[in-house]
Amino acid sequence: MRYGKLLGWGITIYAVMFLVWSGFVTYGFTEGMAPRITSLLILIGITIYAGLSLRFHRWLDILPYSLSWALLMVVMDWIFSVPYTGWQIYLDWNLWFGYAVVAITPLLAPYFRLEQFYDRPLSRGEGSSSGT
Repeated sequence: MRYGKLLGWGITIYAVMFLVWSGFVTYGFTEGMAPRITSLLILIGITIYAGLSLRFHRWLDILPYSLSWALLMVVMDWIFSVPYTGWQIYLDWNLWFGYAVVAITPLLAPYFRLEQFYDRPLSRGEGSSSGT
């Protein structure tokens, strides 16, 4: 287990989403579906990028990290949000949906690897100058 990536990406994911939502609140972009869809797309993007940074080729290898990141989100919400909003934040389905996205989306990272298109073995005669 790479603890630097485990903690680093967990904190980064939380910090980016906290910053995004703080910006939305600051500029009044909180009503309707647009801010939710925008933040969901940002969350999906950053979690896939985090999954790619692990450089694993199987989703099973990523699973402990993604579950830990989701658990870290729960703990960080407890530390940073509960003192201001109370425990009722955990009654919001949007919050739990976000945790699920953090747990599931990085598992898709192996399907976004560009290397899978370029690391294929050469067929006979392809790229060989000897002609054998």
